[in-house]
Amino acid sequence: MPDPDSTPEPILGIDLGTTNSLVAIAAWPEPSVPPRIIPDEQGRNLLPSAVRFEEGGAVVIGYDARDRAVEFPLSTVVSVKRLMGRSAADAAADQPYLSYRVVEGPHSTARVALPDGRVVSPQEVSALILRELKARAERSLGVAVKKAVVTVPAYFDDAQRQATRDAGRLAGLEVVRIVNEPTAAALAYGIGLKAAGGGKGRSQTIVVYDLGGGTFDVSVLRLTPGEGASGEEGGGIGADAFQVLATAGDTHLGGDDFDHALVKLFTDEITERFFPPGTPPPEFTPDVRRALRDLAEAAKIRLSDHDAAAVRIDIGPDAAGNARIYERTITRDEFEGLIAPFVDRTLAACRRALRDARRAMGTDEVSAVVMVGGATRMPLVRRRVAEHFRLEPYVALNPDEVVALGAAVQASVLSGASRSALLLDVVPLSLGIETVGGAVAKLIMRNSTVPARATERFSTSVDGQTSIKLHVLQGEREMAADCRSLGTFHLSGIPPMPAGLPKLVVEFLVDANGILSVSAVEERSGKRASLQVVPSHGLTREEVERMEAESIQHAREDMTRHRVVDLVANSKLDLHWIDRQFARHGQKLEPADRRRLEAAIGALRDFVGRAEADWSSVDPNEFHRAKEELDRASVRLHEISIAESLKEEGT
Repeated sequence: MPDPDSTPEPILGIDLGTTNSLVAIAAWPEPSVPPRIIPDEQGRNLLPSAVRFEEGGAVVIGYDARDRAVEFPLSTVVSVKRLMGRSAADAAADQPYLSYRVVEGPHSTARVALPDGRVVSPQEVSALILRELKARAERSLGVAVKKAVVTVPAYFDDAQRQATRDAGRLAGLEVVRIVNEPTAAALAYGIGLKAAGGGKGRSQTIVVYDLGGGTFDVSVLRLTPGEGASGEEGGGIGADAFQVLATAGDTHLGGDDFDHALVKLFTDEITERFFPPGTPPPEFTPDVRRALRDLAEAAKIRLSDHDAAAVRIDIGPDAAGNARIYERTITRDEFEGLIAPFVDRTLAACRRALRDARRAMGTDEVSAVVMVGGATRMPLVRRRVAEHFRLEPYVALNPDEVVALGAAVQASVLSGASRSALLLDVVPLSLGIETVGGAVAKLIMRNSTVPARATERFSTSVDGQTSIKLHVLQGEREMAADCRSLGTFHLSGIPPMPAGLPKLVVEFLVDANGILSVSAVEERSGKRASLQVVPSHGLTREEVERMEAESIQHAREDMTRHRVVDLVANSKLDLHWIDRQFARHGQKLEPADRRRLEAAIGALRDFVGRAEADWSSVDPNEFHRAKEELDRASVRLHEISIAESLKEEGT
């Protein structure tokens, strides 16, 4: 047992997975100790992410909960990661494949309804899994553990990351860092490569293809070996740099969806075989739904190593008491036909990530493709990935364990026990704020390295405005209505001033965990406001795909609209000032200057009116020229106004 007085505090690396979870440790109790998975007392590395809630408040976690889920379908919660930070509406598509009930909780969030009337949040369920991993580590290490690095899918948004952190807190763990799963896998790949004696002296561009139980991520990273003791690279004294160049993914795509495809096949065939046309469709009991899911998962696993799998299930007698046994053999070819569309979706995300990384790489060359997640064991996945990248995937590391090992490496760095790695991750989607007219001013662009900080100056658009509403957005489109709302807050108490005079400085800060904070200050008054952005639920797959696809499809239209909206806002401020000054000093203008200014005012006001009615009805170039003409025509008015102001100050 290590001496607690001389050994640094351990920080765990935890992979909180959809299907299975793991805990790992690195550089402990000595810096030279390599990363390793911490097994349970039976020597098992995996902990099934399954929790059974029993009457009286007792809980069962792990293997027993998973293996007896058919007996207790309504009280056994699995795949809860797919509910983290999501709304009940988002989770509705999964309900036919879940034996337990998902209901709507506060702020429309998804909750699990138990048979005894209790309602639990996904964070609470995840906390129980984390607590079990914590206890496992404490038994193995012989010391109390208070801190952990926890991994999440790269495309988890602020709500989902915050939900993960909350789960850690409920489990008695301080989550010192949230690390993206593909990035953690890259850390483990770097360690494995060094241990094998490879990769010395050169940088590599690697792709991490992470297909887990419930989520898919792909990241493109640049691995730069650190300086060694004798000045050679890869020696291990300097930190290896892991720079994420781009990321893409889908927070609702994984092995569970392959299971669902099989379940749908089975239920469709059961309906056709045992429920003739005109009869009510079957309403399977929770235990049958659970059995169908287990059957599908078993068939999927067998088909990774065999050409066929036999399935059989008793769905119960019919009204006349006749037995209804469904059985058939499914071939690998048949299964691969079912899941091919899901694999296509992963490759589409790979193309997006490579496209985004190309600017940073300067080339399409990829050194290695690292496979992560249990679903990557399927032959179709490995074959299609190899064809796509024209590389044999790297499968030397256990795909179930690689993320947890990488998290442990990062934990050792944060504890000070190791300096083996420098991690530079990115923001998955652009972040900005709504401006006048519903446009979006983007402050932090997607694939910016975290931590990221950006500031932008804004002003008011209405005279005497004492409060400013700040609407924070996420997405790639140019208009607020087409992006994801992350939250709003108000900066109040601003002294009343003419429009355009207040100076509002907005700052965005994305920390190393990928969590956004926003602050604002009005410079003249010193008034401040801030927001820890925590939306009620996360991004759906459809929203992510829409954000990215539509940003390309509508790029020209969006930019034009954004330009028109900005022209309207700036023109109204100019017209407001000129109207006031013209009323005061217009009679001092020469007749020719006065006529030119009146014509310019009328022309620009016409553009503003037409643009506000329909932004597409105006040519932004002509609109801009009209604004420039007003600027030129109002020069003399500006001169007179300044002279009169100086005269008034002198008196």
